[in-house]
Amino acid sequence: MNHSVLVIDDDTSTCELLAEALAATFNVSWTTEPERAEALLAERAVDVVLTDVRMRDVDGIDLCSRLTKHRPGLPVVVMTAFGSIDTAVSAMRAGASDFLTKPIDLELLAMTLERAIAHAPRRSNGHNGHANGARTSYGELVGASHAMRAVYEMVERAAPSDASVLLSGESGTGKEVLARTLTQKSSRANQPFVAVNCAALPEALLESELFGHAKGAFTDARNAREGLLAQAAHGTLFLDEVGELPLALQPKLLRVLQERVIRPVGSDKELPVDVRLICATNRDLERAIAEGRFRADLYYRINVIHIAMPKLAARGDDVLVLAHHFLARFARCTNGSPAPAERPEPLGLTPDAERMLQAYPWPGNVRELANCMERAVVLARGRNVGVDDLPEKVRDYRQGQLATAGIEPLELVALEEVERRYILRVLDAVHGNKSRAAQVLGLDRKTLYRRLERYGSATEERPTGPSN
Repeated sequence: MNHSVLVIDDDTSTCELLAEALAATFNVSWTTEPERAEALLAERAVDVVLTDVRMRDVDGIDLCSRLTKHRPGLPVVVMTAFGSIDTAVSAMRAGASDFLTKPIDLELLAMTLERAIAHAPRRSNGHNGHANGARTSYGELVGASHAMRAVYEMVERAAPSDASVLLSGESGTGKEVLARTLTQKSSRANQPFVAVNCAALPEALLESELFGHAKGAFTDARNAREGLLAQAAHGTLFLDEVGELPLALQPKLLRVLQERVIRPVGSDKELPVDVRLICATNRDLERAIAEGRFRADLYYRINVIHIAMPKLAARGDDVLVLAHHFLARFARCTNGSPAPAERPEPLGLTPDAERMLQAYPWPGNVRELANCMERAVVLARGRNVGVDDLPEKVRDYRQGQLATAGIEPLELVALEEVERRYILRVLDAVHGNKSRAAQVLGLDRKTLYRRLERYGSATEERPTGPSN
Protein backbone atom coordinates (compact mmCIF):
# COMPACT_ATOMS: atom_id res chain seq x y z
CA MET A 1 0.00 0.00 0.00
CA ASN A 2 1.38 3.42 -1.01
CA HIS A 3 1.95 6.09 1.58
CA SER A 4 -0.20 9.22 1.50
CA VAL A 5 1.10 12.76 1.05
CA LEU A 6 -0.76 16.03 1.44
CA VAL A 7 0.60 18.78 -0.82
CA ILE A 8 -0.08 22.37 0.31
CA ASP A 9 0.59 25.19 -2.19
CA ASP A 10 -1.54 28.16 -3.19
CA ASP A 11 -0.63 27.61 -6.85
CA THR A 12 -2.95 25.12 -8.57
CA SER A 13 -0.48 24.32 -11.36
CA THR A 14 2.23 23.41 -8.85
CA CYS A 15 -0.14 21.13 -6.93
CA GLU A 16 -1.24 19.37 -10.11
CA LEU A 17 2.35 18.92 -11.30
CA LEU A 18 3.50 17.46 -7.98
CA ALA A 19 0.44 15.20 -7.74
CA GLU A 20 1.13 13.81 -11.21
CA ALA A 21 4.85 13.34 -10.50
CA LEU A 22 4.26 11.54 -7.19
CA ALA A 23 1.24 9.49 -8.25
CA ALA A 24 3.28 6.36 -9.01
CA THR A 25 4.72 6.26 -5.49
CA PHE A 26 2.21 7.98 -3.21
CA ASN A 27 -1.50 8.48 -2.70
CA VAL A 28 -1.56 12.23 -3.27
CA SER A 29 -4.10 14.76 -2.09
CA TRP A 30 -3.58 18.50 -2.35
CA THR A 31 -5.06 21.84 -1.42
CA THR A 32 -4.51 25.45 -2.47
CA GLU A 33 -6.08 26.60 0.80
CA PRO A 34 -3.43 26.18 3.51
CA GLU A 35 -5.85 27.36 6.19
CA ARG A 36 -7.77 24.10 5.62
CA ALA A 37 -4.72 21.89 6.19
CA GLU A 38 -5.51 20.96 9.79
CA ALA A 39 -9.12 20.15 8.93
CA LEU A 40 -7.99 17.93 6.05
CA LEU A 41 -5.57 16.10 8.33
CA ALA A 42 -8.41 15.46 10.76
CA GLU A 43 -10.47 13.90 7.96
CA ARG A 44 -7.91 11.56 6.43
CA ALA A 45 -4.80 9.53 7.24
CA VAL A 46 -1.68 11.32 5.97
CA ASP A 47 1.88 10.00 6.24
CA VAL A 48 3.74 13.18 5.25
CA VAL A 49 2.96 16.82 4.44
CA LEU A 50 4.70 18.79 1.67
CA THR A 51 4.13 22.54 2.02
CA ASP A 52 5.28 25.68 0.27
CA VAL A 53 6.72 28.55 2.33
CA ARG A 54 5.42 31.68 0.62
CA MET A 55 1.67 31.57 0.15
CA ARG A 56 -0.89 34.36 -0.10
CA ASP A 57 -2.72 34.04 3.20
CA VAL A 58 -0.56 31.68 5.29
CA ASP A 59 3.15 31.54 5.99
CA GLY A 60 4.44 27.99 5.38
CA ILE A 61 6.85 28.15 8.33
CA ASP A 62 4.03 29.11 10.71
CA LEU A 63 1.88 26.35 9.22
CA CYS A 64 4.70 23.84 9.73
CA SER A 65 5.03 24.94 13.35
CA ARG A 66 1.29 24.48 13.99
CA LEU A 67 1.16 21.08 12.32
CA THR A 68 4.17 19.66 14.17
CA LYS A 69 2.92 21.06 17.48
CA HIS A 70 -0.61 19.65 17.20
CA ARG A 71 0.32 16.43 15.40
CA PRO A 72 3.64 15.27 16.94
CA GLY A 73 5.45 12.79 14.73
CA LEU A 74 3.83 13.89 11.46
CA PRO A 75 6.76 14.64 9.12
CA VAL A 76 6.54 17.96 7.26
CA VAL A 77 8.79 18.76 4.30
CA VAL A 78 9.10 22.45 3.41
CA MET A 79 9.76 23.71 -0.14
CA THR A 80 10.48 27.24 -1.30
CA ALA A 81 11.77 29.17 -4.28
CA PHE A 82 13.65 31.45 -1.91
CA GLY A 83 16.22 29.06 -0.51
CA SER A 84 18.50 30.50 2.14
CA ILE A 85 20.18 29.44 5.35
CA ASP A 86 17.79 31.69 7.30
CA THR A 87 14.80 29.91 5.78
CA ALA A 88 16.37 26.50 6.49
CA VAL A 89 16.98 27.46 10.13
CA SER A 90 13.42 28.74 10.47
CA ALA A 91 12.03 25.52 8.97
CA MET A 92 14.05 23.36 11.35
CA ARG A 93 13.02 25.49 14.31
CA ALA A 94 9.42 24.95 13.24
CA GLY A 95 9.95 21.17 13.31
CA ALA A 96 10.32 20.50 9.58
CA SER A 97 11.68 17.07 8.65
CA ASP A 98 13.48 18.42 5.60
CA PHE A 99 13.88 21.44 3.34
CA LEU A 100 13.88 21.60 -0.48
CA THR A 101 14.40 24.50 -2.88
CA LYS A 102 12.56 25.14 -6.13
CA PRO A 103 12.76 24.15 -8.90
CA ILE A 104 12.11 20.79 -7.25
CA ASP A 105 14.15 17.78 -8.34
CA LEU A 106 11.28 15.28 -8.55
CA GLU A 107 13.48 12.21 -8.03
CA LEU A 108 15.03 13.76 -4.93
CA LEU A 109 11.59 14.87 -3.74
CA ALA A 110 10.22 11.32 -3.77
CA MET A 111 13.25 10.03 -1.87
CA THR A 112 13.02 12.90 0.62
CA LEU A 113 9.35 12.15 1.35
CA GLU A 114 10.07 8.42 1.78
CA ARG A 115 12.93 9.24 4.09
CA ALA A 116 10.82 11.66 6.14
CA ILE A 117 8.25 8.89 6.64
CA ALA A 118 10.90 6.30 7.48
CA HIS A 119 12.53 8.48 10.12
CA ALA A 120 9.38 9.84 11.77
CA PRO A 121 9.92 8.87 15.44
CA ARG A 122 6.20 8.59 16.16
CA ARG A 123 3.27 8.38 13.79
CA SER A 124 -0.06 10.05 14.43
CA ASN A 125 -2.00 7.48 12.39
CA GLY A 126 -0.82 4.48 14.38
CA HIS A 127 1.84 3.15 12.01
CA ASN A 128 5.28 2.32 13.30
CA GLY A 129 7.04 5.13 11.48
CA HIS A 130 8.81 2.73 9.12
CA ALA A 131 6.00 1.14 7.25
CA ASN A 132 7.70 1.57 3.92
CA GLY A 133 9.94 -1.40 4.69
CA ALA A 134 13.10 0.57 5.46
CA ARG A 135 15.22 -1.51 7.82
CA THR A 136 15.45 0.11 11.26
CA SER A 137 17.20 -2.74 13.03
CA TYR A 138 19.37 -5.73 12.24
CA GLY A 139 20.03 -8.35 14.87
CA GLU A 140 20.80 -6.38 18.02
CA LEU A 141 21.76 -3.27 16.03
CA VAL A 142 19.30 -0.38 15.78
CA GLY A 143 19.31 2.43 13.21
CA ALA A 144 18.08 3.35 9.73
CA SER A 145 20.72 5.85 8.57
CA HIS A 146 22.83 5.35 5.48
CA ALA A 147 25.85 4.74 7.70
CA MET A 148 24.10 1.89 9.51
CA ARG A 149 22.65 0.40 6.34
CA ALA A 150 26.24 0.14 5.08
CA VAL A 151 27.14 -1.73 8.29
CA TYR A 152 24.20 -4.12 7.85
CA GLU A 153 25.30 -4.87 4.30
CA MET A 154 28.85 -5.64 5.45
CA VAL A 155 27.53 -7.96 8.18
CA GLU A 156 25.39 -9.85 5.67
CA ARG A 157 28.38 -10.33 3.41
CA ALA A 158 30.84 -11.23 6.17
CA ALA A 159 28.67 -13.44 8.38
CA PRO A 160 28.76 -16.67 6.29
CA SER A 161 32.57 -16.68 6.29
CA ASP A 162 34.92 -17.81 9.07
CA ALA A 163 37.37 -15.02 8.19
CA SER A 164 38.65 -12.84 11.03
CA VAL A 165 36.88 -9.49 11.37
CA LEU A 166 38.22 -6.21 12.76
CA LEU A 167 35.65 -3.75 14.12
CA SER A 168 36.74 -0.15 14.55
CA GLY A 169 35.00 2.89 15.99
CA GLU A 170 34.91 5.28 18.92
CA SER A 171 34.19 4.03 22.41
CA GLY A 172 30.47 3.56 22.99
CA THR A 173 29.46 3.13 19.34
CA GLY A 174 28.35 -0.48 19.90
CA LYS A 175 31.21 -2.65 18.65
CA GLU A 176 30.36 -5.58 20.93
CA VAL A 177 26.71 -5.39 19.85
CA LEU A 178 27.97 -5.51 16.27
CA ALA A 179 30.14 -8.54 17.10
CA ARG A 180 27.16 -10.36 18.62
CA THR A 181 24.98 -9.57 15.62
CA LEU A 182 27.69 -10.78 13.25
CA THR A 183 27.82 -14.04 15.22
CA GLN A 184 24.02 -14.40 15.28
CA LYS A 185 23.97 -14.22 11.48
CA SER A 186 26.76 -16.80 11.07
CA SER A 187 26.82 -20.58 11.02
CA ARG A 188 28.29 -20.42 14.56
CA ALA A 189 25.17 -18.74 15.99
CA ASN A 190 24.36 -21.71 18.26
CA GLN A 191 27.95 -22.11 19.48
CA PRO A 192 29.72 -20.24 22.31
CA PHE A 193 30.33 -16.49 22.09
CA VAL A 194 33.17 -15.59 24.46
CA ALA A 195 34.18 -11.94 25.02
CA VAL A 196 37.26 -10.55 26.74
CA ASN A 197 38.54 -7.00 27.13
CA CYS A 198 42.29 -6.98 26.52
CA ALA A 199 42.69 -3.72 28.47
CA ALA A 200 40.98 -5.05 31.60
CA LEU A 201 43.54 -7.73 32.56
CA PRO A 202 47.28 -7.59 33.34
CA GLU A 203 49.59 -9.33 30.85
CA ALA A 204 50.33 -12.43 32.96
CA LEU A 205 46.68 -13.05 33.75
CA LEU A 206 45.56 -12.30 30.18
CA GLU A 207 47.81 -15.01 28.77
CA SER A 208 46.40 -17.57 31.19
CA GLU A 209 42.85 -16.39 30.48
CA LEU A 210 43.28 -16.77 26.72
CA PHE A 211 45.36 -19.93 26.48
CA GLY A 212 44.66 -21.67 29.77
CA HIS A 213 47.37 -23.20 31.95
CA ALA A 214 48.67 -26.57 33.03
CA LYS A 215 48.70 -27.77 36.63
CA GLY A 216 51.69 -26.27 38.45
CA ALA A 217 52.41 -23.75 35.69
CA PHE A 218 52.76 -21.01 38.34
CA THR A 219 52.11 -20.40 42.01
CA ASP A 220 48.56 -21.34 43.00
CA ALA A 221 47.98 -23.22 39.71
CA ARG A 222 46.80 -26.28 41.62
CA ASN A 223 44.70 -27.53 38.72
CA ALA A 224 44.81 -27.28 34.96
CA ARG A 225 42.48 -24.60 33.57
CA GLU A 226 40.89 -24.30 30.16
CA GLY A 227 41.43 -20.93 28.48
CA LEU A 228 38.90 -18.74 26.68
CA LEU A 229 40.09 -19.90 23.27
CA ALA A 230 39.23 -23.48 24.21
CA GLN A 231 35.94 -22.39 25.78
CA ALA A 232 35.01 -20.73 22.49
CA ALA A 233 35.67 -23.93 20.51
CA HIS A 234 33.46 -24.13 17.39
CA GLY A 235 32.18 -20.66 18.25
CA THR A 236 33.45 -17.08 18.35
CA LEU A 237 36.06 -15.30 20.46
CA PHE A 238 35.60 -11.53 20.71
CA LEU A 239 38.73 -9.59 21.68
CA ASP A 240 37.72 -6.05 22.64
CA GLU A 241 40.40 -3.34 22.80
CA VAL A 242 42.76 -5.59 20.84
CA GLY A 243 45.13 -2.63 20.44
CA GLU A 244 45.97 -3.08 24.14
CA LEU A 245 47.14 -6.67 23.63
CA PRO A 246 50.71 -6.86 25.04
CA LEU A 247 53.47 -7.25 22.45
CA ALA A 248 54.63 -10.48 24.09
CA LEU A 249 51.25 -12.11 23.50
CA GLN A 250 50.80 -10.94 19.92
CA PRO A 251 52.97 -13.65 18.28
CA LYS A 252 51.14 -16.31 20.31
CA LEU A 253 47.78 -15.09 19.02
CA LEU A 254 49.24 -14.95 15.52
CA ARG A 255 50.22 -18.62 15.80
CA VAL A 256 46.66 -19.51 16.81
CA LEU A 257 45.36 -17.85 13.66
CA GLN A 258 47.99 -19.40 11.40
CA GLU A 259 48.21 -22.94 12.80
CA ARG A 260 44.85 -23.29 14.58
CA VAL A 261 46.52 -24.66 17.71
CA ILE A 262 46.98 -23.36 21.27
CA ARG A 263 49.56 -24.16 23.92
CA PRO A 264 48.39 -23.62 27.53
CA VAL A 265 50.81 -21.82 29.85
CA GLY A 266 53.26 -24.32 31.36
CA SER A 267 52.28 -27.11 28.95
CA ASP A 268 54.45 -28.77 26.29
CA LYS A 269 51.42 -29.94 24.30
CA GLU A 270 49.59 -28.11 21.56
CA LEU A 271 45.85 -28.52 21.28
CA PRO A 272 43.80 -27.97 18.12
CA VAL A 273 41.25 -25.17 18.25
CA ASP A 274 38.41 -24.19 15.92
CA VAL A 275 37.33 -20.62 16.63
CA ARG A 276 36.36 -17.52 14.70
CA LEU A 277 38.11 -14.37 15.89
CA ILE A 278 36.41 -10.97 15.97
CA CYS A 279 38.49 -8.07 17.28
CA ALA A 280 37.53 -4.50 18.11
CA THR A 281 39.52 -1.33 18.67
CA ASN A 282 38.98 2.38 19.16
CA ARG A 283 42.64 3.06 18.34
CA ASP A 284 44.45 3.59 15.05
CA LEU A 285 46.27 0.26 14.70
CA GLU A 286 48.22 1.40 11.64
CA ARG A 287 49.69 4.19 13.74
CA ALA A 288 50.40 1.67 16.52
CA ILE A 289 52.30 -0.45 13.96
CA ALA A 290 54.38 2.58 12.92
CA GLU A 291 55.17 3.26 16.59
CA GLY A 292 56.17 -0.37 17.21
CA ARG A 293 53.28 -1.13 19.56
CA PHE A 294 51.45 -3.59 17.32
CA ARG A 295 52.71 -6.28 14.95
CA ALA A 296 51.95 -5.72 11.28
CA ASP A 297 51.63 -9.47 10.58
CA LEU A 298 49.02 -9.85 13.33
CA TYR A 299 47.16 -6.78 12.06
CA TYR A 300 46.82 -8.28 8.59
CA ARG A 301 45.57 -11.55 10.08
CA ILE A 302 42.85 -9.95 12.21
CA ASN A 303 41.90 -7.40 9.54
CA VAL A 304 40.77 -9.79 6.80
CA ILE A 305 37.38 -8.01 6.90
CA HIS A 306 37.06 -4.51 8.33
CA ILE A 307 33.77 -2.98 9.53
CA ALA A 308 33.71 0.57 10.90
CA MET A 309 31.01 1.58 13.37
CA PRO A 310 30.03 5.24 12.80
CA LYS A 311 29.87 7.63 15.71
CA LEU A 312 26.37 8.64 16.75
CA ALA A 313 26.82 12.25 15.61
CA ALA A 314 27.20 10.96 12.03
CA ARG A 315 23.99 8.89 12.10
CA GLY A 316 21.40 11.65 11.67
CA ASP A 317 17.93 10.76 12.89
CA ASP A 318 19.17 7.48 14.38
CA VAL A 319 19.46 9.49 17.59
CA LEU A 320 15.66 9.54 17.87
CA VAL A 321 15.24 5.96 16.62
CA LEU A 322 17.64 4.78 19.32
CA ALA A 323 16.11 7.05 21.95
CA HIS A 324 12.69 5.48 21.45
CA HIS A 325 14.27 2.02 21.40
CA PHE A 326 15.94 2.62 24.77
CA LEU A 327 12.82 4.23 26.24
CA ALA A 328 10.84 1.10 25.41
CA ARG A 329 13.53 -1.16 26.85
CA PHE A 330 14.03 0.71 30.13
CA ALA A 331 10.33 1.40 30.62
CA ARG A 332 9.73 -2.36 30.72
CA CYS A 333 12.36 -2.90 33.35
CA THR A 334 14.05 -0.35 35.60
CA ASN A 335 17.00 -1.66 37.61
CA GLY A 336 15.78 -5.20 37.07
CA SER A 337 12.28 -4.44 38.37
CA PRO A 338 9.07 -3.57 36.53
CA ALA A 339 8.46 0.15 35.98
CA PRO A 340 6.59 1.76 38.91
CA ALA A 341 2.84 1.10 38.68
CA GLU A 342 1.90 4.50 40.12
CA ARG A 343 2.73 6.30 36.86
CA PRO A 344 2.26 5.41 33.17
CA GLU A 345 5.31 4.14 31.31
CA PRO A 346 7.12 7.00 29.49
CA LEU A 347 6.83 5.84 25.92
CA GLY A 348 7.49 9.07 24.04
CA LEU A 349 9.49 12.28 23.81
CA THR A 350 8.19 15.83 23.72
CA PRO A 351 9.15 17.84 20.58
CA ASP A 352 11.46 20.06 22.66
CA ALA A 353 13.22 17.01 24.11
CA GLU A 354 13.65 15.55 20.62
CA ARG A 355 15.23 18.79 19.36
CA MET A 356 17.66 18.78 22.28
CA LEU A 357 18.64 15.16 21.67
CA GLN A 358 19.31 15.95 18.01
CA ALA A 359 21.34 19.08 18.76
CA TYR A 360 23.62 17.43 21.35
CA PRO A 361 26.86 15.96 19.85
CA TRP A 362 26.90 12.73 21.96
CA PRO A 363 30.64 12.39 22.62
CA GLY A 364 29.89 9.13 24.46
CA ASN A 365 27.96 7.84 21.45
CA VAL A 366 25.23 5.19 21.82
CA ARG A 367 26.33 4.25 25.35
CA GLU A 368 25.82 7.84 26.53
CA LEU A 369 22.39 8.00 24.85
CA ALA A 370 21.35 4.73 26.53
CA ASN A 371 22.36 6.10 29.94
CA CYS A 372 20.46 9.31 29.19
CA MET A 373 17.27 7.40 28.34
CA GLU A 374 17.55 5.13 31.40
CA ARG A 375 17.78 8.24 33.57
CA ALA A 376 14.79 9.77 31.76
CA VAL A 377 12.65 6.68 32.37
CA VAL A 378 13.39 6.85 36.10
CA LEU A 379 12.65 10.58 36.37
CA ALA A 380 9.72 10.99 33.97
CA ARG A 381 6.31 11.50 35.58
CA GLY A 382 4.04 11.05 32.57
CA ARG A 383 3.85 9.27 29.25
CA ASN A 384 6.34 11.62 27.58
CA VAL A 385 9.93 12.39 28.49
CA GLY A 386 10.43 16.15 28.60
CA VAL A 387 13.34 18.55 28.68
CA ASP A 388 13.54 18.48 32.48
CA ASP A 389 14.05 14.71 32.40
CA LEU A 390 17.25 15.01 30.33
CA PRO A 391 20.74 15.35 31.88
CA GLU A 392 21.91 18.90 32.57
CA LYS A 393 24.73 18.72 29.99
CA VAL A 394 22.20 17.86 27.29
CA ARG A 395 19.79 20.61 28.38
CA ASP A 396 22.55 23.19 28.66
CA TYR A 397 24.38 22.38 25.44
CA ARG A 398 25.27 25.73 23.82
CA GLN A 399 23.05 27.44 26.40
CA GLY A 400 25.85 29.75 27.51
CA GLN A 401 26.39 31.21 24.04
CA LEU A 402 22.66 31.59 23.42
CA ALA A 403 21.89 33.09 26.80
CA THR A 404 24.40 35.91 26.30
CA ALA A 405 22.52 36.86 23.13
CA GLY A 406 19.17 36.78 24.92
CA ILE A 407 17.98 33.77 22.92
CA GLU A 408 15.99 30.85 24.30
CA PRO A 409 18.14 27.68 23.79
CA LEU A 410 15.27 25.72 22.25
CA GLU A 411 14.66 28.32 19.55
CA LEU A 412 17.47 27.40 17.20
CA VAL A 413 20.63 25.40 16.63
CA ALA A 414 24.03 26.49 15.39
CA LEU A 415 24.45 27.13 11.67
CA GLU A 416 27.07 24.37 11.45
CA GLU A 417 24.55 21.93 12.93
CA VAL A 418 21.95 22.91 10.31
CA GLU A 419 24.51 22.28 7.58
CA ARG A 420 25.56 18.92 9.07
CA ARG A 421 21.99 17.64 9.33
CA TYR A 422 21.07 18.74 5.84
CA ILE A 423 24.16 17.22 4.18
CA LEU A 424 23.59 13.90 5.96
CA ARG A 425 19.92 13.94 5.00
CA VAL A 426 20.75 14.51 1.34
CA LEU A 427 23.33 11.70 1.50
CA ASP A 428 20.68 9.39 2.96
CA ALA A 429 18.14 10.43 0.32
CA VAL A 430 20.50 9.49 -2.53
CA HIS A 431 21.43 6.20 -0.85
CA GLY A 432 25.01 7.21 -0.10
CA ASN A 433 25.89 8.24 -3.67
CA LYS A 434 28.41 11.00 -2.93
CA SER A 435 28.59 12.23 -6.53
CA ARG A 436 24.81 12.66 -6.59
CA ALA A 437 24.81 14.26 -3.13
CA ALA A 438 27.50 16.74 -4.19
CA GLN A 439 25.44 17.63 -7.27
CA VAL A 440 22.29 18.20 -5.22
CA LEU A 441 24.19 20.27 -2.63
CA GLY A 442 26.05 22.33 -5.23
CA LEU A 443 29.43 21.23 -3.87
CA ASP A 444 32.40 19.62 -5.54
CA ARG A 445 33.28 16.10 -4.35
CA LYS A 446 36.42 17.17 -2.49
CA THR A 447 34.48 19.74 -0.47
CA LEU A 448 31.79 17.17 0.34
CA TYR A 449 34.39 14.63 1.47
CA ARG A 450 36.01 17.22 3.74
CA ARG A 451 32.64 17.99 5.33
CA LEU A 452 31.87 14.28 5.81
CA GLU A 453 35.27 13.66 7.38
CA ARG A 454 34.53 16.49 9.80
CA TYR A 455 31.23 14.80 10.72
CA GLY A 456 32.92 11.38 11.00
CA SER A 457 30.80 9.80 8.25
CA ALA A 458 33.20 9.53 5.33
CA THR A 459 33.76 5.97 4.17
CA GLU A 460 37.36 5.04 4.71
CA GLU A 461 38.91 2.39 2.49
CA ARG A 462 41.96 0.70 3.88
CA PRO A 463 44.24 -1.91 2.31
CA THR A 464 43.99 -5.29 3.96
CA GLY A 465 47.65 -5.98 3.37
CA PRO A 466 49.39 -9.23 2.51
CA SER A 467 47.67 -12.49 3.28
CA ASN A 468 50.45 -13.86 5.44
